[in-house]
Amino acid sequence: MASILDTIENPQHLKRLKISELEPLASEIRALIIKTVSEKGGHLASSLGAVELIVALHYIFDTPYDSIVWDVGHQAYAHKILTSRRDRFHTLRQYDGLSGFPNKNESPYDPFTVGHGSTSISAALGLAAARDIKGTREKIIAVIGDGSLVGGMAFEAMNNVGHLKKDMIVVLNDNEFSISPSIGALSRYLNKIMINPLYNKMRRDTQALLEMVPKFGFRFLRAAQRLEEGIKNLLVPGMLFEEMGFRYIGPIDGHNIPLLAETFGKIKDMNEPILVHVLTKKGRGYEPAEKFPSHFHSVGPFDIVTGKQLKSKDDVNTFTNVFSEAIVAEAGRDKDVVAITAAMTDGTGLARFQKVFPERFFDVGMAEAHAVTFSAGLAKGGLRPVVAIYSTFLQRAYDQMIHDVCLQNLPVVFCLDRAGLVGEDGPTHHGTFDIAYLSHMPNMIVMAPKDGNDLRDMLRTALEHNGPSAIRFPKAPAGDQSSAVNSQTSKIPVGKAKVIKEGRDVAILALGSMVVPSVEAASILESKGVRPYIVDMRFAKPIDTALIESISARTKKFIVAEEGSLKGGMGSLVEEFLAGNIAGAEIDRIALPDEFITHGKRELLLKRYGLSADGIANRAIKMLAGRPLPERDK
Repeated sequence: MASILDTIENPQHLKRLKISELEPLASEIRALIIKTVSEKGGHLASSLGAVELIVALHYIFDTPYDSIVWDVGHQAYAHKILTSRRDRFHTLRQYDGLSGFPNKNESPYDPFTVGHGSTSISAALGLAAARDIKGTREKIIAVIGDGSLVGGMAFEAMNNVGHLKKDMIVVLNDNEFSISPSIGALSRYLNKIMINPLYNKMRRDTQALLEMVPKFGFRFLRAAQRLEEGIKNLLVPGMLFEEMGFRYIGPIDGHNIPLLAETFGKIKDMNEPILVHVLTKKGRGYEPAEKFPSHFHSVGPFDIVTGKQLKSKDDVNTFTNVFSEAIVAEAGRDKDVVAITAAMTDGTGLARFQKVFPERFFDVGMAEAHAVTFSAGLAKGGLRPVVAIYSTFLQRAYDQMIHDVCLQNLPVVFCLDRAGLVGEDGPTHHGTFDIAYLSHMPNMIVMAPKDGNDLRDMLRTALEHNGPSAIRFPKAPAGDQSSAVNSQTSKIPVGKAKVIKEGRDVAILALGSMVVPSVEAASILESKGVRPYIVDMRFAKPIDTALIESISARTKKFIVAEEGSLKGGMGSLVEEFLAGNIAGAEIDRIALPDEFITHGKRELLLKRYGLSADGIANRAIKMLAGRPLPERDK
């Protein structure tokens, strides 16, 4: 049987299909997503849940003239497949392949590059305001999930939409809400009335007539509006959105393509703020993902038949696993330790803490700014809060860290998972800026472990420190140490580095994930007759200036290696110190350039940017005026 999907290159081709052909098309799209993600990894559950919704949107609206603005974007795989990227979908999340998220450089159908939550309504409102100023007529649609809707930015935007009364549509993709069949049937009946063109014409005419009635017209109008809202609110959760200035439509079945198409077809000519509430199921069409949507939120390659994830070398002893065990151990020793996350319980390794200490665990939802200030309140109340969060997501709470934590000098511990290059998720998820944005905050100390044992010691250090602190660690193996928690963890003197290898010719100051490749680089250099110092800096702030000064008595050549931004990183602090205190010092800084790093396997990206044993050895040879070493085959 011929494939419908093979005939669809772009949304214009989609419009040639009969409505009855869209359901089998959705099944073909779903099969392609499952096959590709099983091989490449990716965000499966959310993408499977949005297939019919995406088909209906592109079937009714005239994209890319009409703009669909995605929130987070991890649900948009079907969107990629339908917008001239089907033939490249097998390259998903691979270096030089398709991004796992909407990407403005990849397609005109992606108005924004996205990967963080709660942004779509603000961006869409901006597009709608620009449209009105330019005098054009395109439709603007924001698609946001129930998880993203809890973010304060989303509500700020909705409030502004209601105030400006802009013609735009917000699609709330809700995979948490449930509704009984009877209520659902009545809701569908009311929705049919509310989106009926004749009903809306009568509604507008009646409103205009009542407004003309002197003195009492407004009262009559408000009473009629309250009656309509009241009836609706008895049945469905739309009152909040109505009060914010939206026409609320829903909830409707997000997997019923004819119903979705009918709804979108009628509301696209209603020139006012509209919120369409659609109910979907994560993992739809793939039983393992339906049963365990959290496991299949972001998944590596897996066996399609069983749903079992294929083993990788990173599965054994990651920094996340070590942190998971270490924080439980610390909480067992200290009843004041509490843990906070922003909708990333599994990803940050706090699932075990939640089970052991449920009364001391807080998942605040996708609301990072709130998480930070909430933690400040916990600390002020005498507790020891640990905020476990991805490095890239902590950026969303920059002011709260400065104003509510550092200015108050409160003992909040930030554990930054996915610091540095995360690999296939790309620029929206790389944690490359944390050293730069944390190190200039007064009172903040910043640590980076080279292995699991260091992470345990640093967590103990942070919990015993009477001020704000951050521990950054990568999405990577944590070394060969046993994953069992070391009961002999000890406090590290703040700002003290550790010499790994004594030398004389050049000093390599390595931070966190760069310590191991620096030690490997030392072996390469020693085979060339070069004897390097290797220093595990441990602290990006404060740096160990006393040790650097003592090393300068033997060599004034320094190389700083860090898996973070070149601008504003630890190397900047070292360079500043050398310039002001060590006459004749030379410095070379190996870090990530002033650009957004693409997606690809972490090992490949590290090598590309010189953050490997060969790259570090090469830079040392260059500094010593020798010939660059050739890259070794790995």
